[in-house]
Amino acid sequence: MKTFVIDASIAIKWVVEEDGTPQAVALLNSALLTAPDLLVAECANILWKKVQRNELTADEADLAAQLLERANIELTPMRGLLQAATKIALEISHPAYDCVYLALALAKRTLFVTADDRLMDKLRRQPDANLAASAVSLADAAVHF
Repeated sequence: MKTFVIDASIAIKWVVEEDGTPQAVALLNSALLTAPDLLVAECANILWKKVQRNELTADEADLAAQLLERANIELTPMRGLLQAATKIALEISHPAYDCVYLALALAKRTLFVTADDRLMDKLRRQPDANLAASAVSLADAAVHF
């Protein structure tokens, strides 16, 4: 079974129906998944935002959080990723917290799967072929598992 690094844009789709939910669930069921422990805070923040926007009730967010806590994802401490994430963020001019996921994928020599179109656009325009090749959009991920 193949291993992928995933971010909160993928994990949240397992518990909240969004565009890409079927693909995210297929990924969950077909691969080993890992993420930096930043995933916990990012998922909590997304659930909070969805309640603030009246997209979820507080009870729905609580249930979603419980389900995410039980998801089979290997969480990796971020400390060892700080320098690499900072370098990537500066190189592609993108927020560093997203680059932590990419740094983990590079460290583990695996693909990073994301539904973040803005990040994927920046990576596609990146002259560093190794960096660009280390990430794949959720829409394109199925060919890799």
